[in-house]
Amino acid sequence: MANFWQGVLPALTTPFLPDGSVDHVFLALHVDQMMLAGCTGIVPLGSLGETATLSVDEKRAVLQTVVQAVAGRGAVVPGVAALATGDAVAFARMAQDLGCDGLMVLPPYVYSTDWREMRAHVSAVIGATPLPCMLYNNPLAYKTDFSAEQMAELATQHANFAAVKESSADVRRIAAIRSLLGDRLQILIGVDDMIVEGVAAGATGWIAGLVNAFPRESVLLFELARTGRAAEAMPLYHWFLPLLRLDVVPKFVQLIKLVQSRVDMGPVRVRAPRLVLEGSELAQANAVIDHALATRPVLPALR
Repeated sequence: MANFWQGVLPALTTPFLPDGSVDHVFLALHVDQMMLAGCTGIVPLGSLGETATLSVDEKRAVLQTVVQAVAGRGAVVPGVAALATGDAVAFARMAQDLGCDGLMVLPPYVYSTDWREMRAHVSAVIGATPLPCMLYNNPLAYKTDFSAEQMAELATQHANFAAVKESSADVRRIAAIRSLLGDRLQILIGVDDMIVEGVAAGATGWIAGLVNAFPRESVLLFELARTGRAAEAMPLYHWFLPLLRLDVVPKFVQLIKLVQSRVDMGPVRVRAPRLVLEGSELAQANAVIDHALATRPVLPALR
């Protein structure tokens, strides 16, 4: 399957102008920043991209901008998230028509139920196009937990089921998937503060959040972990961890956009019902960011 599963793929934030519309000029610039840092692809319209707040027309325009900005230098793998299976299938087909390279398939929003119904939903999306698909397993956020056995069942049904974004925050899941499926599925880490442990357990990629603000640090950390250079990876990881932990709390969108704004890599604006941070929440987040910026390491060169 496609080798773009093996690397760092930013879960891209969606930038907004003061009037609340999508800032396509900055969006294209931001994609270019990610690709120049060494990312292997872009994942727009995921949870971090506030996709649930975007209209179909806005999603289409975002994909057009991202595909054009990537310009063949990597893969565009949008999140496929909807309340209704039919809407998810329609989006998957639109993404293919717009030139996307793969799909990140989420369980349906709001409704979480048994395996029979969840299998029917994700199977419909995976089977809607020939694009390689990555299943998004995030039981904490979406209340649906795809087991290794269920992934194996999907793998026998769909040749284009290629990868899983594992966001259960349980590193043992990687071993369970590997034990049952071997190399049939690529495993990508979907929680930022488990990346080194996840790669050590066999993950091949990282759907990253803080990469939106620190792309060079993120790519370097992943490469150090991937190539077994633990002695060099750990100081960078320890510096990065307080920031990476901002990715695993309910207001992760506001927090990551705040970090972006502090390093001049994006606006802080979010779309309602989210609101920008204020008061003690803002002060606590800025304290974490202040410390990180004051102690930002000099990056070693990759060999």
